[in-house]
Amino acid sequence: MEEKDLTESKTSPFNSALETGVRTLAVLVASYPKTHDLGRLVQYDYLTVHSADAGGPPSLHPPLPLRSGELLVRRSLIEAGLRLIISRSLARREFHVQGFLYGAEDAAGAFLDNMRSPYIEHLRNRADWVTSTFDGLSTGELDAVIKRLFNAWTTEFHPAQLDPQLELLP
Repeated sequence: MEEKDLTESKTSPFNSALETGVRTLAVLVASYPKTHDLGRLVQYDYLTVHSADAGGPPSLHPPLPLRSGELLVRRSLIEAGLRLIISRSLARREFHVQGFLYGAEDAAGAFLDNMRSPYIEHLRNRADWVTSTFDGLSTGELDAVIKRLFNAWTTEFHPAQLDPQLELLP
């Protein structure tokens, strides 16, 4: 019988439903009892991870050059994380006129209180900062903030354009 490499069958906890679920739960607990739609949770997750980009505390993760692209793939990761935390009765999904809204269940705060690590402490601090800074904004206002940050990131990494009138020196 051939042995199977166990490391190949294990999945990474990074960019997984577990990681995004815990981050989303931290945001939902920080804004409790408010509820948020998926779009805002995606934006809040990004702002939680890259808080320094928005004038907040130091970011949880390093500032990668093409991080603006993360917004495009983050939605499905957040959805998977939401399914996980909802299946564990830590969050709930409610149907409203404007669509589905997500909120923390009463036990969610106690669950996070039992997770003790420097990362979780920093995560909760960033989630508190995000919700206290952006919960008062309308969807349009938050979209404008994200768009402004997105434009800043993309222009920061565009190659310099040379004026065709300038001659290059040999």
